[in-house]
Parts: sequence; structure tokens; C-alpha cells
Amino acid sequence: MASLSEFGRRELRLADKLRGVQWSLIFLIAAISGLGFAMLYSAANGDWQPWASRQMARFAIAFVPMLVAALVDIRWWYRAAYWIYGVALLLVLAVDLRGVVGMGAQRWIDLGFLQLQPSEFMKIALVLALARYFHSRSGENAGRVLYLIAPAVLIVLPAVLVLKQPDLGTAIMLLAAGAILFYLGGARLWVFAAGGIAALGAAPVAWHMLRDYQKSRLTTFLNPDNDPLGAGYHILQSKIALGSGGLFGKGFLLGTQSHLSFLPEKQTDFIFTMIAEELGLVGGLSLLAIYALVIGYGFAIALRSRNNFGRLLGLGIASNFFLYAFINTAMVMGLIPVVGVPLPLISYGGTAMVAVMLGFGLLMNVGIHRDVQINRLGEGGAD
Repeated sequence: MASLSEFGRRELRLADKLRGVQWSLIFLIAAISGLGFAMLYSAANGDWQPWASRQMARFAIAFVPMLVAALVDIRWWYRAAYWIYGVALLLVLAVDLRGVVGMGAQRWIDLGFLQLQPSEFMKIALVLALARYFHSRSGENAGRVLYLIAPAVLIVLPAVLVLKQPDLGTAIMLLAAGAILFYLGGARLWVFAAGGIAALGAAPVAWHMLRDYQKSRLTTFLNPDNDPLGAGYHILQSKIALGSGGLFGKGFLLGTQSHLSFLPEKQTDFIFTMIAEELGLVGGLSLLAIYALVIGYGFAIALRSRNNFGRLLGLGIASNFFLYAFINTAMVMGLIPVVGVPLPLISYGGTAMVAVMLGFGLLMNVGIHRDVQINRLGEGGAD
């Protein structure tokens, strides 16, 4: 990867930016997505329709905004961060007014050619807004209570709206990503203790906002055998598929739990169990190793940035990707309750694919513009 420090203080040209693109990261993204295409092909019993071909088209379409996001001047992203957050929040609000109901939840906006899930883009918008906020505050000010009220509102407001849809998994991700940015932004540890106490106090309210099936998932998490044909069915079948794969799996296209339709949502939330059944422990651990490599790559890119906005943005995007992978895999293994979080770049879904790819574009943007200095007004230059 070419260093951009040699270009001095002049503005980066397009050719300079293209030389700074992290092509090895793109290769890892393509490798994960390729595995996803293959598993969606298997999920349809050896047919590209209806999932694999659409997912491949979505990947190709999402590749363009990813590169555009990477090449745009990072100072533009800094100046536009609050506007992007505002648009994402309006879209989340629009779900309540004109949202489409599916699988018992109202999470999508029907655009005719696409069913948009705004909460996926809110994950990126929240990181952008918090990165700008904490960049614009000195380390001392970031730790003061009055300075933490505004970013707390930025986190809680969309989390509550998403929980109301209801989408417990995305609400958890928004809160977790917000907490990570709080810590990186300089918030004191006592703030997190106070936030934990407040969360416990709000738990009864959050419980009443959940649908009956979500409450059943949480209570069944402690003992799935209490209702093996009802609320516990998903996780029990998932564990059977995970265990039956053994060390090397049953073979591609040969998973019995998935192909005999015992495994629910095999193309979306529970696709990792299908990977483990067909490719075994080796296949599952290999995917987790690639995820770990991508996350480590993301942290390395972020930490090399010479401006605080870039560091916070990169660390926030990498943390978001970690939360996607951790929550999904822990969920299907029965380590945490079942919530609706897709496996990144693997699970079938258009909005999630575009949002994750856009996040990677921003991460690469941080690497390309790592030597650009950004003052609190969003101006600056290459150093």
C-alpha cells in the first residue's frame, strides 16, 4: 500500500488516492462475500435462485458506493456527518409512518425496486456523528457531564425508535457502538457505571416494548428445552446443525438440517450454522479467522490516522463489524438470546450488504487520508 506522506501539503489527486486504496482488504471482503454466495447457492438446494444471484448483484452494486466513499475527501465526511445522521434518523422515523411489516416487525420502507431498512444505515451514521462530535471536543471537555448529554441523545434516540419497530438486535448494536465511541472519545469509567444503572432502570420499559415472540426468546434462552417446538425450536435446531458437522462437515450441498428444512432462516440469521454443518469446525473457524483478520486490519488502519476524526471513525466502523459477527455467531451458538442480527457479508439481505460495504468504504477513506489534518471546523490539508 503506497504511503501518502510523500505528497506533502498539496491536495491528494485521484491517482494518489487510488494508490492508497487497501486492495488487500477488498480481497478479504470479496473472499467472505464469495463464501456467502456459495452458501446461499447451497441453501437453495444447488440453485442460484432466489438468493445467491440477487446477493451477487447487490455486492456488485454496493462495490461502487464503497469505492466512492473511500475516495471522497475525508473532510467532506466530517462536515456532512450531522446531516447524514439527520437523514438516517428521518428514515428511521419514516418507518413508523410508512413502514412495511414483515415477520412480525415494521422495519422496512418499500421503495418499489428495493425494501430499505434504515436502521442498518443508522449504524454507520451514528459512528460518523459521534466521531465528529468527539473530534470537535478536547480530551478534557469530552469527559465532562454536560458535554456527554448531546452524544447520549444521539445514541438513545435512534435506539429507542429501532426498539419500537421492534428490532432488539439493532438497538443493542447502536447502544454498544455508542458506548465504544464514548470510551474512545474520553468518557470516564463512572459514566459507564451510571449508564449501566440507568439501563437497569429502563429495562422494565424496554421489556414492555418487546413483542411476545421476543420475550419468549429471552426467557427460552435460559432453558430452550422448555419449549422445543415453540420458542426454543430455532436455537435447538441450530445447535444440532452445529454439532452434526463434526470436524470437516458433511460436505457442500449435503447438510441435512438445512436441506430438509429443519434449520429456520438458513439464508439469513442462521447461515453460520449451515456453514458449520457443511464445512465443519474447520470451515466455521476459518471464517471467524478471516473476520478477525478484517477487524484487526480495520484497527490498524484507524490507529495510523493522524487526525482524531479518522481514528474514531475507523475504530467505530471496525467495532461495528465486530458486533455484527460476534452477536450473530454467539446467538446461533446459544451463548446469547436470539436477536435479529445478520452475519456480515454472508447473510442474505440488500440493505445490510450495502451498509457494511459503505462502512468499509469509510474505513478505507481513513487509510487513504491518514495524513490529512482536520481542525474542528473541518478544514485542513495533507501534512
